[in-house]
Amino acid sequence: MSHKGGALRAARFLCIAIGIGLPAGAADIVAVKTGPAGLTLDALVPFERGVLTVSTPDGLVVRQEFETGGRIAFNPFGQRNKKALDGTYTWEVVLGRPSTLDPKLRAAARAARGDGDPNIEAAHRAASTRATLVQSGTFQIVNGAIVPSNLTEPRAAPKGGARDVAPASYRPADWSAGGRSIRSLDQVIPDDLIVQGSLCVGLDCVNNESFGFDTIRMKENNTRIKFDDTSTASGFPANDWQITANDSASGGASKFSIEDITGARVPFTLRAGAPTNALFVDSGGRIGFRTATPVLDLHIATTDTPAARLEQNNAGGFNPQTWDIAGNEANFFVRDVTGGSRLPFRIRPGAPTSSLDISQGGNIGIGTASPASRVHIKGDAPVLRIERNVGGAQAEGIRFLDQIGGSGYFVGVETVQENALVFRAASDTTNERMRITQAGNVGIGTAAPANPLEMASGAHVTAGGVWTNASSRELKQDIRELTVTEAEAALNQLAPVRYAFKVDPTEQHVGFIAQDVPDLVATRDRTSLSPMDIVAVLTRVVQEQQRTVAAQQKAIAELTARIQSLEAKSALRRTIQ
Repeated sequence: MSHKGGALRAARFLCIAIGIGLPAGAADIVAVKTGPAGLTLDALVPFERGVLTVSTPDGLVVRQEFETGGRIAFNPFGQRNKKALDGTYTWEVVLGRPSTLDPKLRAAARAARGDGDPNIEAAHRAASTRATLVQSGTFQIVNGAIVPSNLTEPRAAPKGGARDVAPASYRPADWSAGGRSIRSLDQVIPDDLIVQGSLCVGLDCVNNESFGFDTIRMKENNTRIKFDDTSTASGFPANDWQITANDSASGGASKFSIEDITGARVPFTLRAGAPTNALFVDSGGRIGFRTATPVLDLHIATTDTPAARLEQNNAGGFNPQTWDIAGNEANFFVRDVTGGSRLPFRIRPGAPTSSLDISQGGNIGIGTASPASRVHIKGDAPVLRIERNVGGAQAEGIRFLDQIGGSGYFVGVETVQENALVFRAASDTTNERMRITQAGNVGIGTAAPANPLEMASGAHVTAGGVWTNASSRELKQDIRELTVTEAEAALNQLAPVRYAFKVDPTEQHVGFIAQDVPDLVATRDRTSLSPMDIVAVLTRVVQEQQRTVAAQQKAIAELTARIQSLEAKSALRRTIQ
């Protein structure tokens, strides 16, 4: 058979089988040419968008998208800088005309994208199919060159011919019955053979065979139909195929198979007992498994847990792994068969819309269809719970890690010592940064806070709200006495003011401005103040004042005593006189 004609018939048959419309008379939608530079296709029908897909002998699939106008071309010699392999290349071109679709249907389908309405999707899919044209075919590369598509295979000389039916030309007896030798003759008919009736082929056919509605019947203990392609010219397909019904050996299977005789493979088999509609392809190309009314592209129907299995064996050098994807009235799940049939992923019936929603930017929404961050949880109840139900000494929780900077922190619950929420740096998981105990105490740098807020230094806030600074000698260095001169100079420079904070302009305060205080009590950034620094200055000045007051009081007392003594002596003189 002609390579070009065979490819064309195969392409047309494929288009009909999957329900794709072609122009009247099933005319080609593209004119195909093969040459030294590859494959070129010129559209014969109007279109708006197109896709060319080519499958190469080594499994590579090349896809090219294009719009109306221009020539469609494919060069097998320049794909991924690889040498074009000898073998058969299968191509498919799809031309679409989306503007021919009903605008209302297109709008409804677009609006239903988020809802997944199967009825709207099915209607739009059917209309899109009618607006899409498909043509496919093949070409071959032999010895590094493309086989032209316009070659004609030479016809083989007919075998057989007229047979001399004289007794001397008979073959030896083929079989005998009742002592008589029965000889059979091959028949060669060098013309069309038309049988206006039914045909029975096989050793067990009998005279007056009851055909019923059968047109062709094969009847014996080994029934086969073989397609023996005698093509010998380079570039023409020559694979042999066979349709086989049942195994020949005892104990074999009752089955129907299509066999690749040349490749010694059996790509398709139906076993006896397969249920009705075990595999059903409807007019729209939808495939049903155990159903004659498939709703979507693949429709699996069964009485208990329809499922699909993804099995990788070790023949390719990889570790074997098997996954199941299934669903029933209890859940939709993914099962790790190799890992002990665990179910790492489940969806329960009735789960609300966008229970898990991944945005175009990769944000994950839980309970929201518009996640605004990498993980966005939304709900009308407590939205996050982390629970450990197995033993272990490690705290369970959440780890935040910057993979680029190598920094981050860990938030979790520590149950070894007490129930507490702990915070650690991801780069140092041994030392805590903060802890919230079951009693509500917060410790920063300490694992045992005894106050509502406590620092590692010992500074803390009491239950009454009093702040206590850490002041241990063990925490300090460069300890020197504050002189009276330093203290008085600082005190003289302090300028008390009245003010209100900008965040709360209604409440008045008295104090100091950090930028205006003397260096002795100022902080490095001059944006805050330490009350204890000012207290120390005041204390030193007051202490000096107290010494001055004490000296003055002593002098006053001495003067008072002298005055009293003088007054007593003066009174005595007056009495004597």
